[in-house]
Amino acid sequence: MLFLDSSEPGEVRDLFAWGVLAGVTTNPLLLAREGVRELAPRITEVLAASEGPVAVELVEGEIGLAVVRALASRGVATNLTACMSFAQAYLGALAGARWVSIFSGRVRDMGYDVRPVIEATRAQLDREGLGAQIIVGSVRHPADVTEALSAGAHVVTVPPAILRRMLHNPKTDETIREFNAAWAARDR
Repeated sequence: MLFLDSSEPGEVRDLFAWGVLAGVTTNPLLLAREGVRELAPRITEVLAASEGPVAVELVEGEIGLAVVRALASRGVATNLTACMSFAQAYLGALAGARWVSIFSGRVRDMGYDVRPVIEATRAQLDREGLGAQIIVGSVRHPADVTEALSAGAHVVTVPPAILRRMLHNPKTDETIREFNAAWAARDR
């Protein structure tokens, strides 16, 4: 399953029209890069543009299991984000998070392979029947999507530029040009 990693409502609307997305994630970094000054109005716009759940990262605090637990006990779907290890994701799932977000690119930045983190987390969630799903974020290349899904992620949240790149392959482009040229030359 794919989510879109964006806070731009027009982009969310346009890419949901493809019919391949199931939700949206956003965070303070994306919002700041877009020059957003007020969080609530922008998130309201993103919610209106999305056809699925929208995960919004809080703008202050650290990983707070008590907050996750309190919100989950009230029926609020939470996403424990910025997980860099199995332990963080597992604790979030135990606390009641609906999603635990493992940041693939940032794990790699630390010099580690993210696949074992995803695989171990998925195995433990399944073994214990925990309700959390793994979202893999910090995706930097189309191959990261394949890798995360193959390792057991339930969801990969993809930046718009990466989602668009997933459509292209040089051989596909060459083949389409060949087909078009053959069709155009048929009447000559």
